[in-house]
Formats: sequence, structure tokens, C-alpha cells
Amino acid sequence: MAESDPRLRALAHPMRLRMLSLMWGEPMSAAELSRELGISHALASHHLRCLDDAGLAELADVRVRRGGRERRYRAVGGTPLTEQRDDFPLLAEALARSLRERAGRRRAGEEGVTADAELWVEPELWHDVRRRILAAIVDLHDGAAAPHTPGTIRVGATVAAFPLMESTGSGGR
Repeated sequence: MAESDPRLRALAHPMRLRMLSLMWGEPMSAAELSRELGISHALASHHLRCLDDAGLAELADVRVRRGGRERRYRAVGGTPLTEQRDDFPLLAEALARSLRERAGRRRAGEEGVTADAELWVEPELWHDVRRRILAAIVDLHDGAAAPHTPGTIRVGATVAAFPLMESTGSGGR
């Protein structure tokens, strides 16, 4: 793991995925993140430093608040993990933990999309579907607002879609 991508090591803790999601719509300070996530200010600061060191969060602004300086960070734009190939199992585990945690907070009776598939499709179809999935996630990120913005709803989205290796067994068709 010593050779792992520092972004993946930073995401090894599920709290950091949540922090990145919260900082997508608007920069947030460690104090704001600690209140939103129900963790100590020191723990929020530690996780924020890890994200900053890995290049997943960046200083957005510094403002004076109550006589002190509040450093506010934002998630770095783009989809840095989309093309991650090395250490994918580590990323998949971080996403799975995040999905399990979010599933416990799913609003009862609300519409969602849940799917699972292992299929054989034409490469052209795969590339088209991959492009549309990525566009949908980018749309969600582009539309992200600050936490608790009036008129918004909180949503969770976890997506992993990728080509699979050929199976070596004969348990197919």
C-alpha cells in the first residue's frame, strides 16, 4: 500500500468522502464540517489536512470570523477517481463503505435508482453508457449547493461501472 495513489489513501476513511461531497457546493471550514458531520473540530481538521495533502481539497478563501481567521476549503473540481485503475479494490471498498452508510440514511418512500449488472454488451454501447453516466454525475456535482440551502434536497450517488476481465471458469452460458 506504500505505493498507492495518495488520493486513494486519503479516501480510505469514509468521513473524507463525506467531507468532499459537502465541500462540492460551497467551501467549508473545519468548524463548519465538524458541526455538519457531528465530529470534533480537531478530527475535522485532521481529515481536511489529509484531503488537502492528497490534492482532493484546496484552500478557497480565508475570512475573519469572531476575531480569528477561518480557512475554508473546497473539493477540487473534476472527477479525479474516474480513471483510477491501480488500487481499484481500495477505492471500491471506500465507495462500498460510503454506500452502506448512506443507505442507512435513505429517506423512506422517496424515489431512487438502484441497479446491479454484469452483462455482455457491444463496446460502442459500453462507451456511450459510460459517457452518459459520467455526464449525469457531473450534472449532480455542477448543481451542488451549500449544505441545507433552502429549496434543495440531499441526495447520495455512488457509481462504479467498468469492463470486467474474461472469466476463466466454464460457469457461463
